[in-house]
Amino acid sequence: MVLVVFFAAPVFAQQEITVTGKVVDSLDGQGIPGVSVLIKGTTKGTQTDANGNYSLTAPSDATLTFSFISYGRREVAINNQTSINVTLSGENELLDQVVVIGYGTAAKRDLTGSIVSVSGKDVADKPSPNPISSIQGKVAGVQITNSGKPGAEPDVRIRGTNSINGASPLYVVDGILNDNINFLNPSDIASMEILKDPSSLAIFGVRGANGVIIVTTKQAKQGELTFNFNSTVGFKDVNHRMKMTDAEGFKTLYNEQLANQGAEPFDYTDWNANTNWQDVIFQKGILNYNNLSVSGATDKNRFYMGLGYTTEQGVVKHEDYKKYTININDELSITKDFKVGMNFSGYKASLPQIQDNLINTAIIASPVTPIYNDEYGLYYNTPPFQTPQINSPMVALELRKNTRIEDEYRAVGSVFAELNFLSHFTAKGTFLYDYGFNQIRSYTPIVNVYDPNIQGDDKTSTLIRATAVSQEQNTYRKVQSDWLLTYKNSWGDHNLTATAGLTSYFRSYEGIITKVSQGNGDPIPNDPRFFYTTMGDKSTQSIDGSQWERVTLSYLFRGLYNYKGKYLLNGSFRRDGSSAFLGSNRWQNSGALGAAWVLTEEDFMKDQQFFNNLKLKGSWGILGNENTGDSYRYPVYPTLVAGSSTSFGDNIYPALSPAYVPDPNLRWESVHSWEAGVEANMLDNKLSLEAAYYDKKTKDILVEVPGVNGFLPNLQNAGEIQNKGFEITAGWNQNITDDLKLTVNANVTTIDNKVISLAKEGFAILASNSVSRTTAGLPIGYFWGLKTDGIYQTDEEVNNGPESGLGSPFKPGDIKYVDINGDGKINNDDRTMIGNPTPDFTYGFSFSLAYKNFDFGADFMGVSGNEIIRTWNQSTYSTFNFLEDRLNRWTGPGTSNFEPIMDASRGNNTQFSSYYIENGSFFRIRNVQLGYNFSPEMLSKMKLKALRVFVNAQNPVTFSKNSGFTPEMGGTAIAFGVDNGTYPVPAIYTLGVNLNF
Repeated sequence: MVLVVFFAAPVFAQQEITVTGKVVDSLDGQGIPGVSVLIKGTTKGTQTDANGNYSLTAPSDATLTFSFISYGRREVAINNQTSINVTLSGENELLDQVVVIGYGTAAKRDLTGSIVSVSGKDVADKPSPNPISSIQGKVAGVQITNSGKPGAEPDVRIRGTNSINGASPLYVVDGILNDNINFLNPSDIASMEILKDPSSLAIFGVRGANGVIIVTTKQAKQGELTFNFNSTVGFKDVNHRMKMTDAEGFKTLYNEQLANQGAEPFDYTDWNANTNWQDVIFQKGILNYNNLSVSGATDKNRFYMGLGYTTEQGVVKHEDYKKYTININDELSITKDFKVGMNFSGYKASLPQIQDNLINTAIIASPVTPIYNDEYGLYYNTPPFQTPQINSPMVALELRKNTRIEDEYRAVGSVFAELNFLSHFTAKGTFLYDYGFNQIRSYTPIVNVYDPNIQGDDKTSTLIRATAVSQEQNTYRKVQSDWLLTYKNSWGDHNLTATAGLTSYFRSYEGIITKVSQGNGDPIPNDPRFFYTTMGDKSTQSIDGSQWERVTLSYLFRGLYNYKGKYLLNGSFRRDGSSAFLGSNRWQNSGALGAAWVLTEEDFMKDQQFFNNLKLKGSWGILGNENTGDSYRYPVYPTLVAGSSTSFGDNIYPALSPAYVPDPNLRWESVHSWEAGVEANMLDNKLSLEAAYYDKKTKDILVEVPGVNGFLPNLQNAGEIQNKGFEITAGWNQNITDDLKLTVNANVTTIDNKVISLAKEGFAILASNSVSRTTAGLPIGYFWGLKTDGIYQTDEEVNNGPESGLGSPFKPGDIKYVDINGDGKINNDDRTMIGNPTPDFTYGFSFSLAYKNFDFGADFMGVSGNEIIRTWNQSTYSTFNFLEDRLNRWTGPGTSNFEPIMDASRGNNTQFSSYYIENGSFFRIRNVQLGYNFSPEMLSKMKLKALRVFVNAQNPVTFSKNSGFTPEMGGTAIAFGVDNGTYPVPAIYTLGVNLNF
């Protein structure tokens, strides 16, 4: 009996169970086929199938060993678990990672510059139709300013603002050059590479000076046919409202203002509401993103197709955005050395009717205005102290809703053929075509409102008396061809990849707009069926249009060389010829050199255990800059613009004149840049660090210098701008236990922007907003105005201060301005820099935790050291609603030293000054997500390959000190950071599902 028990005990201890699971790659989450799964200490085991799945029977207390070439080994104790999923990381994963560079690919270990790779999974499940928005705060050196408007593009600047003529980067989608990627479905993206340094950008020549974002769409992976469906549903909301006065506060301030001006009190008998216009116009917008893809691959053919449908409401009522996408790519290997393929992306979007002045109107409209008059069935007009400059927000929100129809269409496609020959050569020819077509139809309705101030029985006020229709159509065409020859070889300790090529690029634009009004005829019906300019009075029809073409022909060369994997050299050259210039100035050479030293490959580093990889790197280059606007800047034949008109008989003929004086010596702007940095992987690749210092100078900037004494402006190469700073990125990646994985990433970028020279001494460019200015010695687009120094408290203080040269004398309660030049007078000569829209630094960090089937991640980002300027409440004509801060106004000596007296007649207080400057720094919880991946056991019962559900919160909390809806203010190269009633960036809450079957 004792012997029976003795021999039976091990049997019970080793009860066998069936274990199933999946082995995936830590980089892309894809299953790894062929992984060896063995019971430790035995030869019993199995291998994963084509999708990385496995199943085997093993003792419940055994340990499984997972191993695969280049991935190393990993051991996991079973501990009675029947489902074990494993993630394997490559032994040199970060170094061997293949990244897409210009006209080719390369291992990250062979790069000498700053290229950041972002996986498609980092943008696929984030609630944004534009994938660029989702990487905000994730990449050092890339400043992304998002807009809350449905369908709007983010403002993207890589390493600062390089030119007064443009700041946007170049986008390269599967090889074709583009100005945006609105047409892409985020779920179809495999990866994005952001190129920032000269050694990686020079290959793009005159198109790469502002940085390049390369987008690679998904392709099928070897294995069986796979379907993927993902859907996200949620809502967006304005979680921060502007603090404006309510009716009681408004009456207090307005009555005081009238009293200070010696005017009679206002009669509020007919204006006794307490309307919060923000509550009236805003809504919780519903959004839904749906994507379906199918992929399959054999040893001869790889096919992928993705379909997407997006519907999204804005946070303002009646704003609806719809987007349809299709992405197809197919690659056929005819022989082992010859393959052909194609890519196609199609896009159709119905854009919402966004009335930019509506939000501004809702902020400044008085709260005492009622919304609707039931007797007349009309919306109210605004009170007389706001009419006619300000209409009721309901005019735009309800009376002009659905009067604009805007549709965008896009077709982007390419075909290629690739041949490998003579062992080391690859020849590839690609033809790419991009066609965009946009059409807009808009209608102006007759607008009637109720106005109790009208004398007589009829209280109807007509704001718009005649209907009108406009139609606009524009077409963009881009045609590109690339012919590339690549040589790749290794001999002894030498490794070389050389690429040479010829590429041509044609782009054109044609636009036309026509208008018609009802004239003396009947009103045009408010029905989309009649929103055509064939309606209305034919005698009122007008037509206008514009068009341009531009062609470039380019030769390119690049060599990537390394010796023993430790001495790296990267050289690139490109010569661009452009139809925009003449003679020798038609050609622009771009080139760069990059070098790196991998110290960990040296013998003196072999015995140390701290660094897994340590690389010193640097690059220098000169790039032409063609990103100066699409329309022609002809050196000999300038654009013609409307001038004076003349009459012959009964007919009036418009005259055309050149927009500027032509200059046959004009040439491209050029960017001279260099960087130096270090890359390191430490502590068994758990800790990674990358740091770089960059310095860029854009020279020969195209500047339009106004003419004098009636002469035309002159276009000159006469400016220089510098951007410099540091970029630091760090990360920590650790498997804490077999079930728990931690990943932490952080980045910070400093930006020092300065205009070195501009045309001539004292020359300045003042933007149309009258507050953004660009001049030598200061940052681009800085805010220009008077500096404040508190509030005048007493007559004695006024008498002891400088006199006013602003139109009226200073009085107690007025804003006190600084006499910059010390001449004893405050006037235009005292205007100076009062704010800088470019931040001192930007930063972001994120962390993620994966525990068994659960994963949790959070992203944070922020900017610091910049200012924004408030322009929406700067008025001298009407009385706007007031910020709550105005309740702290000056009412006598010592009552306030920041908010001036309530007196609209004192024009000195409405000067653009630092009174309107606000702190633009902010910190934001950018994204929080919790997900769950269903186990293989449950999936097998549901006949699914993978299933994941997740909840996501985007922009749930923003910490800022500005008064507006958002501290994010994009804009043009010379005018950004201006709050003119900026559209809110909402908080978005979503629930999503992602399944493979």
